[in-house]
Amino acid sequence: MEKVSVIGAGSWGTAIAFVLAENGHDCLLWARRTEQSAEINNKHTNDSYLPSISLPDNLKATSDLEAVARHGDTVIIAVPTKAIREVCAELNRMELGLKLVVHVSKGIEPDSLKRISEMITEELSPSKMKAVVALSGPSHAEEVVLHHPTTVTAASTNIEAAEKVQDLFMNNYFRVYTNPDIVGVEIGAALKNVIALAAGVSDGLGYGDNAKAALITRGLAEISRLGVKMGASPLTFSGLTGLGDLIVTCTSVHSRNWKAGNLLGKGHSLEEVVSGMGMVIEGVRTAKAAHQLAARHDVSMPLTEALYSVLFEDVPPKQAVDQLMNRMKRQEIEDLFGTK
Repeated sequence: MEKVSVIGAGSWGTAIAFVLAENGHDCLLWARRTEQSAEINNKHTNDSYLPSISLPDNLKATSDLEAVARHGDTVIIAVPTKAIREVCAELNRMELGLKLVVHVSKGIEPDSLKRISEMITEELSPSKMKAVVALSGPSHAEEVVLHHPTTVTAASTNIEAAEKVQDLFMNNYFRVYTNPDIVGVEIGAALKNVIALAAGVSDGLGYGDNAKAALITRGLAEISRLGVKMGASPLTFSGLTGLGDLIVTCTSVHSRNWKAGNLLGKGHSLEEVVSGMGMVIEGVRTAKAAHQLAARHDVSMPLTEALYSVLFEDVPPKQAVDQLMNRMKRQEIEDLFGTK
């Protein structure tokens, strides 16, 4: 048994804590709202995020961030990308021992264009942090807590740290691989949300399997092109955090990015979609960052650019699709890792 802290009691943070508690670890979960932590402690539920799920009796929660941070030698950050800096800055002001920091968030910060591990490293001093690990892969919280077989990757340049995370989580329904390519893992995790939004738009417009298959395949090519330009291994994008995460996010009813895109395709405005979802749609924010990264690295990302035009330039979804289909002729294989 080890002491582990989880910061963020949304659906995925709660599912992560669920696995750790079932594995026998002393897991303390931070919830921003006191009523949410009270529900977890007293009723062993978190119905706002995982309705009808009973949480392990040994899973405890609190709204005291410092108590959670002090609790475990391993601290898992499970908050939306836009909250990463705020949370890490608060942690940095505390008198803490050296922590293994794990994040399970998926996104890129617009304007700075930093990956999440880079944001964490900028906000947390070396005296607070042993290493940073990204835990990512095709994993819906709703299925993890039902013990459906799930496989993810722990990525870090510090392979011992990745193996530590692997040991914390592995059980008969939650399998963890390790990968030293944290750049590729974080890029794949972030950009699959952009393609999932586009897949939702396609479904909302009434298009079928042909269009969905094309979006996933060409979306993977875009993600790979950009990732390789940023220093990632091309092999990572054929793995769990590339192709695997892309498939599950583009096709599942659990995917909030797909749901948001579906509503856009049916004619709802972005403001209506965001206000109606009630949860963070990471792909919207990441689409802006991906648009900026494509320009910075001179990488062709037509699907991303089409979605950006729908989200931020008021281009009707049908018009964006027509523009994609009427692009200049290309060769598929030569185009895969090229810049054009």
